[in-house]
Amino acid sequence: MPVALILSSFVAASRIGGAAQQYVLAAHRIDPVLAPTVMFGRSPATGAAGEVTSPAVLRRMLADIEADAMFGMLDLVITGHFSSAAQVEIAANLLERVRLGAERRPMLIVDPIMGDAPKGLYVKPEVAEAVADRLVPLADWITPNLWELGRLAGTEVVGAEDAVAVTRGLGRPALITSVPARDGEIGILLVDAAQAVLIAHPRLDQAPNGTGDLVTACFGAALLAGEAPAAAAERAARAAAEAVAASRARRSADLPLVAIADRLVNPTAAVRVERL
Repeated sequence: MPVALILSSFVAASRIGGAAQQYVLAAHRIDPVLAPTVMFGRSPATGAAGEVTSPAVLRRMLADIEADAMFGMLDLVITGHFSSAAQVEIAANLLERVRLGAERRPMLIVDPIMGDAPKGLYVKPEVAEAVADRLVPLADWITPNLWELGRLAGTEVVGAEDAVAVTRGLGRPALITSVPARDGEIGILLVDAAQAVLIAHPRLDQAPNGTGDLVTACFGAALLAGEAPAAAAERAARAAAEAVAASRARRSADLPLVAIADRLVNPTAAVRVERL
């Protein structure tokens, strides 16, 4: 069974962050190991206060994971939310060491969680800078939203065509979320050196938090299963659409990830695929 390490947030009662990604990866028969960077009882969007994992505790937690020989078994690493620049440095040092000369080099997907439109930055500026400087250069793939892509590039990104040019300027393959498409549509955009593919679906007035976390985990799972990047991106987009539709049908504020686990693995939601 493949093994994945997640470095991100843990929220006990809400399906967001690394806790949500655990369920998504488990549905794909990938064994998840979560090292939380911050812990909440419920979503911080409700105003809940969390407990940041101190650098000392994070180091000890990762050392214990390593002591169980987990690092040599890793197939995938996903990084998400960080609460301090010190946490980012710990993660970067770990990833450099784990991947240096490794026979089994895990795939690294960096979700550079920094902020979103229209509110802008919602992590400390030094955290955003550390993620951009230390983690993005190590990544096999990055999964920013459109605003975060602009933050990484130091420029405003307003649409899919802008995003393609900006991503190629960064030199990192990317799966970009929250990309405007045709009227009434929103989508994700896959960009690498060879292609740019927009996968769009109808935009909803409100959607549960956590869809970006779901997309990152589904994309990583599909890549591990041997799917080509464009196919993996399409599967992730379909899974997100499935999850949002199921949430609305249940009138739930959360994504029902356990209830629809099979649909996350084999999603059938309609999407529109456009090559740019």
